[in-house]
Amino acid sequence: MLLNNWAQQWAVPVEALEELRVLMGCNRYNTNVDRKPEEKSEVWAQQNIRLKASKVGARLWRNNVGVLFNEEGRPLRYGLANDSKALNQQIKSSDLIGILPALIRPEDAGKTIGVFTSLEVKKPGWKYTGKGREIAQLAWINLIVSLGGIAEFSTGDF
Repeated sequence: MLLNNWAQQWAVPVEALEELRVLMGCNRYNTNVDRKPEEKSEVWAQQNIRLKASKVGARLWRNNVGVLFNEEGRPLRYGLANDSKALNQQIKSSDLIGILPALIRPEDAGKTIGVFTSLEVKKPGWKYTGKGREIAQLAWINLIVSLGGIAEFSTGDF
């Protein structure tokens, strides 16, 4: 059954269906597709990465990092590598975290394993400056790579 048929069967308004297509990055009217790289957003890059990753069997999830305060004023930290303010200033985990399937070589009995994958998403056209938070983001990327994972800055590719 086609999505349009399903929507019609359940009386989903056309506007709602079009909004769903935009949110999922598959709207044929999405003008972001034809834009120059410097005109595309970080949101576009993240959606593009997740679509490409899915096509090769990877799964990537958004890793929000920050701090909120509870009713008593105590900080509640969330996100990977965000145990404390001091740690978060030294190392910042990436925007997308997930698993990329990898086939083990025949001498390893042909098992498939998951490789930890971490991508720091940047707007297309972005260039590394080595300033501010980029240093802590690179520290995370280097840690993951040093332990056998996949990690990098990405402007929309996977």
